[in-house]
Amino acid sequence: MEQVKSNMVLDAKGLACPMPIVKTKKAMKDVEAGQVVEVQATDKGSKADMEAWAKSSGHQYLGTIEDGDVLKHYIRKSNDEEKAERKHPNVANNEEFQNKLHANENIVVLDVREEAEYAFNHIKKSISIPLGELEARANELDKAAEIYVVCRTGSRSDMAAQKLTELGFSNVINVVPGMSEWNGETTSIGK
Repeated sequence: MEQVKSNMVLDAKGLACPMPIVKTKKAMKDVEAGQVVEVQATDKGSKADMEAWAKSSGHQYLGTIEDGDVLKHYIRKSNDEEKAERKHPNVANNEEFQNKLHANENIVVLDVREEAEYAFNHIKKSISIPLGELEARANELDKAAEIYVVCRTGSRSDMAAQKLTELGFSNVINVVPGMSEWNGETTSIGK
């Protein structure tokens, strides 16, 4: 097993999204610029999440090593000039989004949660493309469409909205807080 030197080891094993990111964000405050944090996680979706979060927050994602069921993510803390966490400027809250759905407007609903999260509870007629697959599958979406991006809390959807904008999509809206507080109509396996 390869050993990579890190300045801090963070245990995020057994935690599901967004907790590995939340713990990593907090841990970054305890290390100096240029130091490396090793985040140990068991959530398979954490690789794409860590990579996207590091990029959006200005930190450097170095890579991930699989050690059995544990994913060891390595992130280098940026200095203040490199940093400045970006947020997607176009945001809708759940109520505004639900009004759009009820108005039957011609919108695309993109769910960027992992397949299992989507299978158990999602908005009808939404398209499932997990965040880690988004860049490779972006061609499945219409660049001119009005796209509302949802995830569990608004964090992954923020990263996805930024990525789509970078890829030339012109009308992308991040839904906050997303499925964690969604009280609109949903469907799931067997429904």
